[in-house]
Amino acid sequence: MSLNKLALKRIRRLKQRLSQHVLPVVRHAWPLYGAADWHAANELRQGLKTPERFVSLGKDPYFRLKHMVPAGWYMFEARLRLPSGWVEAKLYPDSGEGESEATALPLRLHSERLCKRLVYLAAPARLRFDPLSAPGTLEVQHLRLVKVGANFARRRLQQKLVAKHPLHARRAAAVPPLEVQPDNDALWSDYCKLFQRGSELVSYQDWIACSEQPQVPSVAAQRAATAAWCWKPTLSVVIPTYNTDPDMLRACLDSVLAQGYPYWELCIADDASTKPHVRSILEYYMRQDARVKVHFRSENGHIVAASNSALALATGEFVVLLDHDDELPSHALFAVVEALQARPSAQLLYSDEDKLDEEGKRCGPYFKPDFALDLLYSQNYFSHLGVYRRALVEAVGGFRAGFEGSQDYDLVLRCVAQVKDHRDILHVPQVLYHWRMAEGSTARGQEQKSYASDAGRRALQDHFDSTGQDVTVTETYPCIYRHRWKAPQQPLVSLIVPTRDGVELLRTCIESIRARTTYASYEIVIVDNDSRCEQTLAYMAQLQAAGHARVLRYAQPFNYSAINNFAARHVQGSILGLINNDIEVMNPDWLTEMVSHAVRPDIGCVGAKLYYPDGTIQHAGVVCGMGGIAAHVMRHLPKESPGYFGRLWVIYNPSAVTVAALLVRKEVFDGAGGLDEEGLPVAFNDVDLCLKVQQMGYRNLWTPFAELVHHESVSRGSDETPAKRARFAGECEVMRARWAPQLAHDRNYNSNLSLDRHDYSPRVTG
Repeated sequence: MSLNKLALKRIRRLKQRLSQHVLPVVRHAWPLYGAADWHAANELRQGLKTPERFVSLGKDPYFRLKHMVPAGWYMFEARLRLPSGWVEAKLYPDSGEGESEATALPLRLHSERLCKRLVYLAAPARLRFDPLSAPGTLEVQHLRLVKVGANFARRRLQQKLVAKHPLHARRAAAVPPLEVQPDNDALWSDYCKLFQRGSELVSYQDWIACSEQPQVPSVAAQRAATAAWCWKPTLSVVIPTYNTDPDMLRACLDSVLAQGYPYWELCIADDASTKPHVRSILEYYMRQDARVKVHFRSENGHIVAASNSALALATGEFVVLLDHDDELPSHALFAVVEALQARPSAQLLYSDEDKLDEEGKRCGPYFKPDFALDLLYSQNYFSHLGVYRRALVEAVGGFRAGFEGSQDYDLVLRCVAQVKDHRDILHVPQVLYHWRMAEGSTARGQEQKSYASDAGRRALQDHFDSTGQDVTVTETYPCIYRHRWKAPQQPLVSLIVPTRDGVELLRTCIESIRARTTYASYEIVIVDNDSRCEQTLAYMAQLQAAGHARVLRYAQPFNYSAINNFAARHVQGSILGLINNDIEVMNPDWLTEMVSHAVRPDIGCVGAKLYYPDGTIQHAGVVCGMGGIAAHVMRHLPKESPGYFGRLWVIYNPSAVTVAALLVRKEVFDGAGGLDEEGLPVAFNDVDLCLKVQQMGYRNLWTPFAELVHHESVSRGSDETPAKRARFAGECEVMRARWAPQLAHDRNYNSNLSLDRHDYSPRVTG
């Protein structure tokens, strides 16, 4: 053995001996703050015998970290037993400028599940931890803050973003890998958006670049596809003009001439413009293309007269409405005719739309549902791009004087009234119209033209009057309307309230119904699912003895579907009200409002506007496919929020509503087979019921004018037990097998919107 090899062998033996006597290397020499470093600072009472247990005494309980935390990256970890299945919690860093919502770090805590969240502190700070925003009891099982390195933080950020953020997922899947990688600041910003309600996870510009543009066919591709079609209808693009800005007018006309679909005619009526450039521009375009036809009116007649003059020039099978300062993308007419190939009998078509700001940048996209009549009664969402079969427009008499400002809303209402099969009203889920936000345009806000809002109200009222429907229309916000339906009588409503113990919840529910309900014809039917609490039993006996409620006994294992089906067989009302025992009534006419819709022959399930105890939105309709199976949309938005394009202010048609407060005619409930006792004993039985009702040809409906508080899951234990997880997984499989097409495409949502978030964020595809 050489000298060098012998030396190396001795060195290795020496290292082995030393390793047996040296203490293990400390993995983290950085600051680590455990549960003992946090103290109850506000509205929290600590248990004497159980120091890990705390009672929240109000709506603002929080802990504070006893120490100032150095700047850097940290991992916050928490596992708490909570009074409900999950809560929205927050961390508030204070670097010397105080605590604020602007710098708060939100996180979702699930009961008895470990939650981890990266925290970045740009400067030394003190931390406040708000685990709840309501009274209740919690148990701290694990709570700590540990410093981590920048490399670990970057890996963690990338891992979470690839799993949750569509743009980062696309970047990770790119072949070859993209050379430009985001820095830590960009990663941190996107990571924070994962937790922030209402944040713009994917910008509209991202959606345009990643989802829309790769799908837009070239002009050559459009013409090749058109050549293969047997039916190539002519589209008459109708434009009224008056003293239009020259640049905007040229841009509008150029957008029509640039269309890849060639079978169109441009029908323009100039309403006696006083600015000479308008005539010269229009004459120029007439010389450039024989498909451009212009009528120069001798006197100004305003928008309705001018639109009818333009309409008189039309010879095509379909009429396309275009404002004189707006624009069409080059594939707009092609997309319309492509949709018509699949439904040649279509009478009306509309598309998604967006706006052009003062710099011409696209913004404010409106991704619309498929045709929804009650939403149309609430607002003119049909709007742009509006396409009408010309024979239908002529049959209803074109545009009507007296409705200036909302002449297109009046037109579509009269046309819809003539369409017997609503499958002949097509929605093209593409952005096919760019609405310019010019000074004075309603694209800037409906308040720009108050007369338009009143004209819309009158048009809607005239629609109901002329079709013999007893409905009163009121304007709640500019160009947003409430349609009050008068029930012909007061049918008996059976309010079914399942319960097991939980006397205080039940008392709040029942007493709020009795004290705050102006509708007179109802009965309360409590279904006792084997209560053992003496106070609960005594309270139910008291109600029954006083004639305030009937009590049915259901002494079987908990099965929400079976409980309600059992009750439905023993009630007297022609309308069923499925009400959770953790519901609290807010507005007195809630039941009057819900009944007025439930009795309508074309309406199925009716849902209400539900709030969390903190006043934020808990239920405003259910979207199928969201979160995997189905989820509530617009959750946690503030009570006063308008929601997506005013959706929280209007009556509209979601695919499903929650059974926590649901009305449905008993004949419809029975026709749908009730709730599924076998496959969906606990979860998704309401979604399943609503989809069955929708499949029967009824429209489900949500109204914001029935307001209740939902003390969600207060009466239920943790959903994290193995048995409950297995049951939930089975219910998910039932839904996937039964409703796969509906979960893939909710016709009352939009395929361009995210199924991972509840705030109508754009969905990146491709």
